Amino acid sequence: MRVQDIRIEDYQYVLPEGRIAKYPLPLRDASKLLVAIDVASGFQEDIYANIHHYIPNGALMLFNNTKVIPARLHMAKPTGGMVEIFCLEPIGELSVEMARHGETTWKCFVGGAKKWKEGTVTAVWGTDSYREYLLSAEVIERTDTYFHIKFRWQPSEFTFAEVLSAIGQIPLPPYLDREAEELDRERYQTIYANLEGSVAAPTAGLHFTEKVFDDLRAKNIDLAYVTLHVGAGTFKPVSATTIGNHDMHAEYFDVSRYLIQDLYTAYSEKRPVIAVGTTTLRTLESLFLMGCKLLDASASLSNRASASLSNRASASLSDLSHEDLEIKQWDAYQLAHETTDVPRALSALLDWMDQQGLDRMVAKTQLLIAPGYTIRMISGLCTNFHQPGSTLLLLVAALMGNRWKEMYQYALEHDYRFLSYGDGCYIELKS
Repeated sequence: MRVQDIRIEDYQYVLPEGRIAKYPLPLRDASKLLVAIDVASGFQEDIYANIHHYIPNGALMLFNNTKVIPARLHMAKPTGGMVEIFCLEPIGELSVEMARHGETTWKCFVGGAKKWKEGTVTAVWGTDSYREYLLSAEVIERTDTYFHIKFRWQPSEFTFAEVLSAIGQIPLPPYLDREAEELDRERYQTIYANLEGSVAAPTAGLHFTEKVFDDLRAKNIDLAYVTLHVGAGTFKPVSATTIGNHDMHAEYFDVSRYLIQDLYTAYSEKRPVIAVGTTTLRTLESLFLMGCKLLDASASLSNRASASLSNRASASLSDLSHEDLEIKQWDAYQLAHETTDVPRALSALLDWMDQQGLDRMVAKTQLLIAPGYTIRMISGLCTNFHQPGSTLLLLVAALMGNRWKEMYQYALEHDYRFLSYGDGCYIELKS
């Protein structure tokens, strides 16, 4: 069966409202851990404080160090009514727009948009002895799914990041069905969150503490970081009957050349590679597929070029841009070199970065991982328990096959807490 023909109804399960964790536990690493390593021995129950017992010695363990921004704003119309603006992503480079002074333009969702026909909405975000700190928002463009909003603020010496920090709220997932509270500013972030840009947390990492990290390092497990800024599309329900009719959301990732080199070395030495979270896995698989794109392009150029033109073919390959290498929704199921080994794909990517003079890979991925996709880049995954019928659940099924049903049923029967603030699992892939 084609991946596009997968029926979403086959990836549904009954999730009682009472099993959704509305708040985090007092201690991060006290969350329950369901371990799925050996099919024959069933599942093991533990807590995250003991996860080092299950990660292989000498493994390379990768985390997503993105930081959630307080992207939800409540602003007043001139008539006194309220509008809620949810900042999704900037029109322009994220780091640049977060550092803007005075004004910036973003793609946004708007709550109460029907009552906001024209004009500006405002919010006071501070005062001092002689002036009021004011943020205003104006609609520049409307589409079927989002708005382009221009923000302006005074005093303009502050950055937009500082304005959001002062007035914004953490954008909790809609299924928590509550307003953000002060505790969420800390607990809806990983302890290693570093680069601002997400509107949703990489929740698999919420369970990790410095004590857990110390225990992992004691087993010669190397900890490393990628960055993928999680968008609101991660909560987008799959409303289509088949996955082929679902439009997968795209997200930006940022990975250093040094990390790609470390990955190349780890795979060449056959070291275990463990991903913490589906966003980390998507980033790693996207790197592999970018290498495959380069190998496909090289093969195509070689087939068209004579031996005397081989140097010219190589030069043409170096002209490929980031946009040429971006991973679209179905690329993984169409690339000829998707069957290649990981070191070869990563080597192609490193060579291209050298030709471009790049020390970081910043690109967009729309990768959809579903049953039928071959996981290449990891030997284990730490992740939470996901919503029924979601693309994240399809990703888990790509790792486990139909055993995902057994694992989720076990978790439901043994009082595991589900979704962002819930418990999690460690899944080890067998070669």
